[in-house]
Amino acid sequence: MARALVTGTAAILVIAAAVFGMVIAAHKPRPGAPVIEVSNARCGHGWTPGPAGPQTLRLRDTGGQPADVQLVEPASGAVAGEIEALGPDAVRALRVDLGPGTYALRCRLEGDDPVTGPRVRVTGSARGGPAVRPVTYNDLYGPARAYQKLVTARLDPLVTKVDRLRDAIRAGDRGAARDAWLPAHMAYESLGGAYGAFGDLGDRIDGLPRPDGDGGVDEKDFTGFHRVERGLWHDESLTALRGPADALAGDVRELRGQFPDERIDPLDLGLRAHEIFEDAARVELTGQSDQGSGTALATVSANLAGTRDVLSVLRPLLRSRYPGGLRGLDAALDRTDRVLSAHDHDGHWTALDDLSAADRQRVNGAVAGALERLAPVAEICAPRRVS
Repeated sequence: MARALVTGTAAILVIAAAVFGMVIAAHKPRPGAPVIEVSNARCGHGWTPGPAGPQTLRLRDTGGQPADVQLVEPASGAVAGEIEALGPDAVRALRVDLGPGTYALRCRLEGDDPVTGPRVRVTGSARGGPAVRPVTYNDLYGPARAYQKLVTARLDPLVTKVDRLRDAIRAGDRGAARDAWLPAHMAYESLGGAYGAFGDLGDRIDGLPRPDGDGGVDEKDFTGFHRVERGLWHDESLTALRGPADALAGDVRELRGQFPDERIDPLDLGLRAHEIFEDAARVELTGQSDQGSGTALATVSANLAGTRDVLSVLRPLLRSRYPGGLRGLDAALDRTDRVLSAHDHDGHWTALDDLSAADRQRVNGAVAGALERLAPVAEICAPRRVS
């Protein structure tokens, strides 16, 4: 959908912390624990590591500028813990679970290059938590180009499906138009990772009525798929629907023409992997987008396909950084696919209101489980400076 995607950054970081032990917000410091300095000149000064296992590092920004701090394995660059936006003279606690090995703090004050502090040795037998090698800006350019090609290849079929919808409306065949609406809409909804590059066209193609409007077909800015949906399922005359259908077909053609020259921001890919499905849960599963067709579950299924597409180009980066989690994520997406597909009856999907309580619980549970597994992808694929 073209509506602004929910960022959910705080939720992403919290879930990533639970899965990786990487990103830790402020915690109450242990009384008497030494304070470790964060600055360009004294990055990591005062760190005396304890034995392998859970540790709490109290960090103070003494550099006079906001700072990001990473606890890294210097040999590989893998990140074992991280605090963002530590304020000047503020003290925050970084909780980490360290196995035996060599570590260092990397400090980056606002406006400066990162500085790596002295290496320290952690000894003991505790296994410790995982550390993840950072993704850089350069790592994301290839996946962004691959995803651009993938979306570009989907635009011709989208145009064909929308033309079929428009032609059925112009022929005065409401049944054929209803049958054509869903495949066309699902084709568009599967492109979720590219919405940021669609600009105003995205709003025209898949926008919703204004929250403060009357929800009627006369709203000037209510256009695109959902405008046509409302007319088809609320018995608006097909003659009156010709204009909105023609406009939709024209906008989709314009999108096909301009998209190959647009640029997908590589920084968006990891976030989109989570946000496409987060938006599906927030908007589709609450019925906010339904204008009469009762096809919310079909839209969620298309969003799932779009999520898989984004993951397909990120997978080379994730294999070594999220190995166990990636297997669990694939299993969660497969489960969600099975749960949703049970409500697809030869292209006629069960409406939300017709789900039994048990089926609704299964759908909500499957989507929530997939979202939990997707959240670390956004954090792992957030590009970081490493030098």
